[in-house]
Amino acid sequence: MKIMTIFGTRPEAIKVAPLIKAFEEEPTIDHLTCVTAQHRDMLDQVLETFDIVPDYDLDLMKENQDLASLSAQILTKITAILKETQPDFILVQGDTTTVLMAALAAFYQRIKVAHLEAGLRTNDILSPWPEEANRRLVSTITHVHFAPTLYAKEKLWRKILTLSVFL
Repeated sequence: MKIMTIFGTRPEAIKVAPLIKAFEEEPTIDHLTCVTAQHRDMLDQVLETFDIVPDYDLDLMKENQDLASLSAQILTKITAILKETQPDFILVQGDTTTVLMAALAAFYQRIKVAHLEAGLRTNDILSPWPEEANRRLVSTITHVHFAPTLYAKEKLWRKILTLSVFL
């Protein structure tokens, strides 16, 4: 099985680092890592700490970038990488713009999405902004939801009509 882990911020990196290290040790998994560097300096600290060298580094951090241009860049660049690598799954964590655009790029390529921290909700689409909307949108195109709590799992059950797997 081929899995690509995609992330761009320090919090994402901290949470996926142990999984990346486990994937590196698992001979049955062909694992790739892609970073958007949505938060370059803070991300690099974590990559160095965990000795992770991404297979793909989009290096998208720009001063005063807006969400629309960042989103377009992530979607376009990750789509090209997914076409090239054709993973069976992408793994994303959380609720960032990287997560939303990576999930959308995978969906467009008919690649399954696995989402860590699925189901977290505030019930106010504007708070936190834009993260709450990102969470809701990603959940509709995710194949495997890793809900961190029973409450989050129940939220997904109530909000999503079709779910493949809960873990």
